[in-house]
Amino acid sequence: MKIPPFDATCQYQSIRSDIEKSICAVMAAGRYIMGPQVKEFEAQFAQYLGCPQVISCNSGTDALHLALKALRIGPGDEVITVPFTFIATTEAIGIVGATPVFVDVDLNTYNIDTSLIEAKITERTKAILPVHLYGRPCNMTAIMEIARKYNLKVIEDCAQATGATWAGKKVGTIGDVGCFSFFPTKNLGCFGDGGAIATSDPMIAERVEYLRRHGGKIKYQHEELGLNSRLDTVQATVLLVKLPYLDQWNEARAAIADYYISQLAKVKGVVLPKVEQEGTSVWNQFTIRVLDGQRNQVQKLLKEKGVETMVYYPIPLHLQQVHANLEYSLGSLPVSEQLSHEVLSLPMFPELTAPAQQTVTESVKQALANIYSSV
Repeated sequence: MKIPPFDATCQYQSIRSDIEKSICAVMAAGRYIMGPQVKEFEAQFAQYLGCPQVISCNSGTDALHLALKALRIGPGDEVITVPFTFIATTEAIGIVGATPVFVDVDLNTYNIDTSLIEAKITERTKAILPVHLYGRPCNMTAIMEIARKYNLKVIEDCAQATGATWAGKKVGTIGDVGCFSFFPTKNLGCFGDGGAIATSDPMIAERVEYLRRHGGKIKYQHEELGLNSRLDTVQATVLLVKLPYLDQWNEARAAIADYYISQLAKVKGVVLPKVEQEGTSVWNQFTIRVLDGQRNQVQKLLKEKGVETMVYYPIPLHLQQVHANLEYSLGSLPVSEQLSHEVLSLPMFPELTAPAQQTVTESVKQALANIYSSV
């Protein structure tokens, strides 16, 4: 049995008729850009989040970019974020001309260590950009307290956490702006790239809406440089079909996570992911830590058993060549560096069968048992 880290085909087969019917309707109407399904999806996603305004765009990366531009963050400004995330987070900061300032993450949650934020605030700091990594929410209570104290904006990177909550509120609705990705591997994924921005501030919503359309409120009249970043109608109609299933799929992921935890809780050499008490995770990834420098060996042994895994992320952003100008040295953000050598994401998707889940956990147990018995 070969078990992939993610399988989009199972989900497609379960809703195939509705998906094909909706796509055919778009093709028949011929409105491939900004068709009525785009506005309908924005309204339904806003209702799902419990947020007044949602503006769709063509990727999660553009969502971050548009949010920063809408908040008028640019050259000379600093944005506090984490190095243990995908490059899109700092890519967006750099594209607007601002500077990312890295805060290390917490070893237990893999999310921003809120106790370290205040020490990094300067007169140039304009925003905090926390990442809800692997589907687990950051401590938004602490982040918002700091933001209010220093009059900072908060941009939530929710790319991996659609549907997760903190203190009863959906992530993406707690800060000033929430940024979402609909990449196919996300909990709510389309058939290509897609993204969205959520906000309760009508001024921010207005700016994002016209910035995504080349910076013009009226066609052929442009107030500022914007982007061509519209969610196309085909992707919007796919998301409309999928959205009603999102909570059901997230619950299935949670059940798989519970099973993994029950089976791996006492395995030597493994540290299981933790969720803070006020949060609920949507488990975009189920990421364990493999101790004693054995991560790569465990990954190799699992592959031999047909269990495919992923490493998110093998090189923290502060050590990437693209950020060499920031002059962070090896050892400057030790927790992120440690995690980059230990994390291993096991197969996780709602349709993962019980036999497959058992194969995954038994393979992990066998791999660790073989390693420690030979030491």
